[in-house]
Parts: sequence; C-alpha cells; structure tokens
Amino acid sequence: MRKTVLFTAALLAASVVSAQTGEITSSKGENYLSQDGDWGIVIDAWPFLEYFGNAFNGTMDQSAPWWSSYNTWDPYDWSSGDNGPWDMTRAVIGVKKLKDANTAYRGRIRLGFYSHKETYMVASLDPNAAANTMVENSEKWGGNTIQLGVGLEKRVGSTRVVGVYGADFNIGVAGQKKTYDYGNELQYTGSRVTEEKMGGAFMVGLGVFAGVEYFVAPKVSVGAEYTWGLMLASKGFDTTDYERVSGDDGPTSVDSGTKTNDFSIDTNNNGVSLNMNFYFQ
Repeated sequence: MRKTVLFTAALLAASVVSAQTGEITSSKGENYLSQDGDWGIVIDAWPFLEYFGNAFNGTMDQSAPWWSSYNTWDPYDWSSGDNGPWDMTRAVIGVKKLKDANTAYRGRIRLGFYSHKETYMVASLDPNAAANTMVENSEKWGGNTIQLGVGLEKRVGSTRVVGVYGADFNIGVAGQKKTYDYGNELQYTGSRVTEEKMGGAFMVGLGVFAGVEYFVAPKVSVGAEYTWGLMLASKGFDTTDYERVSGDDGPTSVDSGTKTNDFSIDTNNNGVSLNMNFYFQ
C-alpha cells in the first residue's frame, strides 16, 4: 500500500511539472521566469513562514528553518541577550545579477551597528552631599558586525521550478564593547571598570550549494538551498580597562576570557536556507 501511495504521488508530481511547460506567462501575459539582465533581491523567508505558522496554529512558539552558521554568524552570542540586547542572526540581504538565463552573479551583505544605553540611580558617596542624594550611573553597549559574500549561481530548467547550484565565498568581522560612566567621583570608589571590550572576531567561509526556486508569481519565487562548506573563525582575548586612584593599585588594562580559533567543514556550516526572490529589469 505504501509503495502504491508513493508511486501515485510521484506520478502526480511529474504531471504537475509537465503541465507547467507552456504555462510560463500569467493570464495577463507577464513572464513568470527571470530573464537575461534581470536584477534580483533575496530576502530571508523565515519571518513570513513563522508568522503564517503561528497564525494558523494560534501560538507564538513555532520557528521556521534558518541558516545556522557563517551566513548568520553570531560570535558574541548576541541572539541570547547575554552580551547585548540584540538579535543579529538573520540580518542578511542578498542580490543577484543574471548574466544570462543559466548564470547569475550573487552577493549578500550584512551591516550592523548597534548601541544601547541604560541609566540608573545610585546613592551618592560624597560625604558632603545631603541625605538620600542620588546620582546617575550608566552602561552603554556598542556593537558592530560586517559580512560580505559573493558567489556564482548556475540555473537549470525552463518551467516555474528552476534548479540552482554554485558556490559562495563569505568574509566577516565583528566587535563589541561596553562602557561605564559613574556619578560618584573616583576618590569615593577607589577602583572601577571603565570599559569591557570583547575580543575582535573574524570569519571566512566557502560553501557549495544546491536547491530550487519555484516561481509563485511573475518574477517572484520562493527558494530553498542546501549548502556544504568550510569556515575559519577566530576571536581574540577580551580586554577590561580600569581607572584607579593610585597607579600602584594594579594594572589599568587586563586581558581575560578565551582566545579561539575554529575550523569546520560540514553541512552544518550553513544547512538549509529558505528565501524569497524578487526579480526586475
């Protein structure tokens, strides 16, 4: 019975694909497929999939698949909220330029510059201040991530289902620091932290990919890709800066944390990506 069902499903899928041949234009005569010289914009389909999935099941807990490594590089674990109040793991925008019907140049970019400041009241330590006098302390996070990717894409097929394959090269740098300002004068605190800087991070990756695009409307497609690749990544020591009443109280800058160097070559270096593509002349 199971074999019969699978065989029937295969025949149905084949008939659907066959039926698409000759249905490349819409009822208004618009061409479904991308053409020579077209530009394309590629965006992550995850937010749309998650929204519709949660809308249909009445919950906010369903997540769609998404890129898990160098296309969503997260060297400081920003998305957890432990090192900053940001989710920076899905901020990739892609572009394509079709050289011809079978070849496209592609690129992706991710530029993130983030700042977050918190100010809170603490008791004044000045002995000459009035009772219950309060002063302001503040903490400010600053972070950035820059990723660039270029690739070559080959395209096969003449129906609304188009196969894609090729290779991508990616490079990225990132940094983060946290600075402190105090309302009380240094003489009343003795020694205190002024800045915590995370070690500089660097990444380079190369991957090969294969997938499909299905044109759901003229010049609009939904795509899925699976990638196998390698990644080299490194992160330096963290540095903490102090200010002290006396230079004899200790160093003003101390390295800490862990310096890391990583290499991997695995399907997990990208995994499955789901995207939406919009083409135009």
